Amino acid sequence: MGVVTVDFDGTLYQGNSFKVMFQTANQSFGLKQWTVVASGVVKAAAAGVVKGKNAFRLAFFSAFARSFKGMAEAELDTFFHRLVDIGKQDAHHDLIHKIRDHERQGDHIIVLSGALQPFLKAFTQELALDVHIISTELAFDENGVCTGNIGSIINGDEKVNHVQAWINQQMRLGNLTEEEAGETWAYADSESDVPLFQFVKHPIVVNPDDGMKKIAVQQGWPVFG
Repeated sequence: MGVVTVDFDGTLYQGNSFKVMFQTANQSFGLKQWTVVASGVVKAAAAGVVKGKNAFRLAFFSAFARSFKGMAEAELDTFFHRLVDIGKQDAHHDLIHKIRDHERQGDHIIVLSGALQPFLKAFTQELALDVHIISTELAFDENGVCTGNIGSIINGDEKVNHVQAWINQQMRLGNLTEEEAGETWAYADSESDVPLFQFVKHPIVVNPDDGMKKIAVQQGWPVFG
C-alpha cells in the first residue's frame, strides 16, 4: 500500500475547467454576479500576460469566489454539481480504471489540484471515487456562508508541501505506516508538477504536451497510456 496523488485539470479531467465554469455561470448567475466575474476575468487575463499561468489561475478563481459571496454551501453545491453535469463527459476513464486498481490495493488516494475544492468534491462523488482532496479552498464564515475569499492556490511546490504535511499528519494519527509513506505515486500532466514528480517514488506523466514529453524522456518518467 502507498500514497497516490492524482492531478485534476489535464489529468483526471481532460476538459477545460475554465470553460465549463463559464457555461455553468451562464445558466446560474444574475447580472450582478456576471459583472463581478467579467471584471475579474479581464484582470486575470492581464495578470496572465504579465505574470504567467499561475497568476491567471489565481485571479480567475478569485473572481468566481467573489461572485459566490453570500451564498450558502447548499447553493454552491447546486452550482458545482451543474458544473460536473457539463464536464463529466471529459473525465479520463482509463485513468479512473487505474485509480480503482489503486483503491483495490488499499492505497491512499489524494486528488491534488489548484482547482476549487467544491468542484473536486462534486466531481469525485459523481465518479464514486474514494479519495482525499487537497485543493484550493473557498472560505466560509461560521454560518456556512461563503465570504468570497479563497485560500492559497495548490500548485507547484505547494503541492509537495501539502502532501508532505498530509503524510506527516496521517503517520502521527497511526493511519499510515513509514513503509506506506515511502511508497508514493503521482499522476500529473504539466511542467508545474515537476517538483511533485521529483518528490514521489513513482512519477507517472499523463497527457503531456510536447514540452512535458521532452522532460519525461530526459528524466525517464513513464507516460500513462
